[in-house]
Amino acid sequence: MKPPRRRSGGVETLVAPTSEEHRRVPLAAGRRDKTSGIDSEFEELYRTSRDDVYSYVAGLLRDRSAAEDVTAAAFERAYRKRSRFDAGRGTRRAWLFGIARNAALDELRRRRRLTELEAEPADDAPAPDEQADAGLRRAALRTAMAALSARERELVALKFFAGLTNAEIADVLGVSESNAGTRLHRTVEKLRRACDEAA
Repeated sequence: MKPPRRRSGGVETLVAPTSEEHRRVPLAAGRRDKTSGIDSEFEELYRTSRDDVYSYVAGLLRDRSAAEDVTAAAFERAYRKRSRFDAGRGTRRAWLFGIARNAALDELRRRRRLTELEAEPADDAPAPDEQADAGLRRAALRTAMAALSARERELVALKFFAGLTNAEIADVLGVSESNAGTRLHRTVEKLRRACDEAA
């Protein structure tokens, strides 16, 4: 889709698209920085999503080092496939998380084993009784998370690690928004019950 042009006094100028037209412009046709050749729309998608994609992948893999590699691979795949983005099927962010999900699942298949949960970082010198209480809560949560199915852990990772909305989760999983919300609610309730029983 070429941007509309306007001629005035022998000088041809580009006309800025309306917000509706801008949404229909494919990602591959984004604005390119003339000095570096980088697609500025993809760069913006990267800047706004990299931490959330990493958190999501780290939540699925439970291995920070592997999550860095898979996140990089997901963005590389997204960049190569940016011309295939279809705004009619969802947001760029949901499209990106679908690619990240597939990259993480590829890594899990490659390993053919579950990774251990990464140790939580130490708190900034809490009181001993607070530290013991927090440790018990973390242990209960780890146990409850381990008891979840892979699909349930993925829901938790998409919602709480990546910060996706229910609509974005639905796009990533290929289900309706209400179905995604229902699944998420049931999973959170299951976690809550398991943590309460452990306490």
